[in-house]
Amino acid sequence: MADFTDKTVIVTGGGKGIGRAICLAFAAAGAHVLCADVDDPAGQAVVGAAAPGQVVYQHADVATSPACQGLVDQAVELWGGLDILINNVGIQPMKDYLPAHELPEESWDRIINVNLKSGFLMTKYAAPVMKQGGGGVIINTASVQGLQSAKGIAAYAASKGGMLSLTRQLALEYAADNIRVLAVNPGTIETPLAAAGSGNDYEALRRDGAKAHPIGRIGKPEEIASVVLFLASDGASFMTGEFVNVDGGLMAKGAWAE
Repeated sequence: MADFTDKTVIVTGGGKGIGRAICLAFAAAGAHVLCADVDDPAGQAVVGAAAPGQVVYQHADVATSPACQGLVDQAVELWGGLDILINNVGIQPMKDYLPAHELPEESWDRIINVNLKSGFLMTKYAAPVMKQGGGGVIINTASVQGLQSAKGIAAYAASKGGMLSLTRQLALEYAADNIRVLAVNPGTIETPLAAAGSGNDYEALRRDGAKAHPIGRIGKPEEIASVVLFLASDGASFMTGEFVNVDGGLMAKGAWAE
């Protein structure tokens, strides 16, 4: 495991699933982690699961500019700067699994704002701090849904495709400032978000996912976290503007293959 001792990390959507695993992995590697979420019990549970003092929780709706600026300000106040930003937050409410013509406009706006606009806003406030500190790393949690898609998730698919495009653009924007920007595309991961799409039936999620993924199972949040830590490390220092599929072979199979 790479050493992130005394590095400062912000993780949005850090309370559950992939975000929780990322928070705990960075904390275990010695980083100071600011976990942002709107689920206060989940966020506090992340704090309790880490070594004392390694994780601080802050309630933040990162679809809003004041919350994003507040997170960056808090990281600077606590630890003097910001080294790594993980734009991980993502939503797809069950009520919004609908054809595009039935999706309420306010649902589209909320999903886009949380999943995509938050990445822009967090970068807007994080990049100047990173530049002042001599560089940094921004890693975006996108999705295989940004490459291929399914029915009923117009806004989610658009947000994840947008996140991949934003990743490439920001990588070019800040390369000269020693800020690397990358993305991960998870396949089906055993998280509350994925389980919601299966009616919160984890057994059905595992069973159906095993059929879809060539590796024969769905992924674990810790498997995404380990890739994120690699991308944030000096071991990936020549990588920027790229995405990594962590999907059990789903994209290698392609939509046409059985």
